[in-house]
Amino acid sequence: MSATTRQLLPKISLIIAMILWASSFVALKLAFQGYHPMQVIFGRMFIASLCFVVFIPSFRKINWRRCDVKYLLLMAVCEPCLYFLLEAKALQLTSASQAGMITSMLPLLVAILAWSWLRENITRQTITGFCIAIIGACWLSFASEISTNAPNPLLGNFYEFLAMACAAVYTVSLKHLSNNYPPLFLTAFQAFVGSVFFFPFLLLPGAGLNVVWETTPALAVIYLGTFITLGAYGCYNYSVSRIPATSAAGYVNLIPVFGVIMGMLVLGDKLNLSQWLACGLVFCGIWVSSRT
Repeated sequence: MSATTRQLLPKISLIIAMILWASSFVALKLAFQGYHPMQVIFGRMFIASLCFVVFIPSFRKINWRRCDVKYLLLMAVCEPCLYFLLEAKALQLTSASQAGMITSMLPLLVAILAWSWLRENITRQTITGFCIAIIGACWLSFASEISTNAPNPLLGNFYEFLAMACAAVYTVSLKHLSNNYPPLFLTAFQAFVGSVFFFPFLLLPGAGLNVVWETTPALAVIYLGTFITLGAYGCYNYSVSRIPATSAAGYVNLIPVFGVIMGMLVLGDKLNLSQWLACGLVFCGIWVSSRT
C-alpha cells in the first residue's frame, strides 16, 4: 500500500462513517414509528453482535492488558450504552435535522479532552471555529418550533448534547486503546457490551421481546445494526487508530450537512428562517475550524 493510500484511507473511512451516522437519525425516527425505543436499541446491538460472532476465534489471540479494562468499560459505557439512551430520548423529542446539527458540538468537546488527556495540540482558530458552531447550534435549538417530528425540541436538543458529551469521552478512550487493540475488536466489544446492557430494558412496560414484523421499522433496525453499528463504527474506529482524535472528530461537522438534507428528503423536516440562519452560523464555524 502506497503512502498516499495510507493517508487517504482514514479520511475516506471518516467520510463514509459521517454519511452513515447522519442517516442513523432518519433510520431511528423510522424505527421508532413501529417499535419501542428499547426494542430498537437492543435490536441494533444484537444484530451487530451476530455479525461479529465469526471473529470471536481471532479475538482470543488478543493480549489483554489488565490496566486497559477500565478504559474498555469506559468506552463501552459511554458509547453505545449512555449515548444510545440519550439519543433515543432526544429523537423522541426533536427532529432528525436538529439532532444532526447538535453534533457540531462534538469536535470541541473531543479537542478539549484530547488536549487534557492525550496532550494533542489545539489551535486558537480551531477553538474559535468550534465555538461559532456551538453558538449556531444553540440558536437553532432556541429558534425551534413545536411540530409532529419535534414535540419538545429544546429538551430533545439538550439530550442530544449530553449524548455528544458521552461520544467525546468515547472517542478519547478509543484513541487511547487503539494503540494496543485492533479497531475490529473494539467495535465488537462495543456491540457485545451494548447487547448485554440493553437486554434488561426490554422488561420495561411497552417494550418486551414479542414484536410484530413491520416492514419499514424492521428494515430500519436491521440497517442500524449492520450499516451503522457495524459499518459506521468500524470505519470511525479504524480512522481514529490512524490519525489524531481531534482531527477525526472534526469530520463530525459533516453530519449536520448530511443530516439536514436526509431529514428534509426522507422525513419532511422543515426549518424556519431563523433556523436556516443558525445553520449558516454552524457551517461558518465549521469553515473557520477547518482552515487550520
